[in-house]
Amino acid sequence: MEKNVQEVKKGLLIIISGPAGVGKGVVCKGLIERNSNIKMSVSATTRQKRPREVEGISYFFKTPEEFSRMIESGEFLEYMYVFDSNYYGTPKAYVEEELESGTDIILEIDVNGAMRVKQIYPDAISIFIAPPDLGTLKSRLIGRGTETPEALERRFGAALSEISRIGEYDYIVINDVVDKAVGKIESILSAERSSVKRNKPLIDKLQKGCNQQ
Repeated sequence: MEKNVQEVKKGLLIIISGPAGVGKGVVCKGLIERNSNIKMSVSATTRQKRPREVEGISYFFKTPEEFSRMIESGEFLEYMYVFDSNYYGTPKAYVEEELESGTDIILEIDVNGAMRVKQIYPDAISIFIAPPDLGTLKSRLIGRGTETPEALERRFGAALSEISRIGEYDYIVINDVVDKAVGKIESILSAERSSVKRNKPLIDKLQKGCNQQ
């Protein structure tokens, strides 16, 4: 019996970005809880493994030499040096393997990383999580109670810079109520799965059938 082409669809690569305090983590958690086929990407890092962290689940732990070799070999979708101490990157091979298995993968990354991924993987779906307004965002940042006034101002300045680049994304989702934001992303993913560009094998099969009539 001929296998239904819809059963072999590739997973979606989902880029989630947004300023600090907008609730990206909570939205991603909600997506994963409601959709068993969606999971977070696993990053590679040069930082030391912490207690209870698991290789291949928490991170792929690499030595600086291993990470440098991977950079030279073009093995990352994106990578960055964080806090002048450690490298973090998204391994291409891991992401591609998960997508081929039909799993949707979330990359929660900053604007620069998102644009690098889009250059390498144009089919990635880029979604910017935005606050309902700047006042709400500032209140959320203050509400954390974890940073000095100077650090808060830097965070807010960075947020304004990120928001200025929303036009580079495919979609914008306002995170006012988390469940609604998650629902909007689910609608985006559903529409993308039905897009013509992602269903070429099915379309070719249908058109071949028409030609045989």
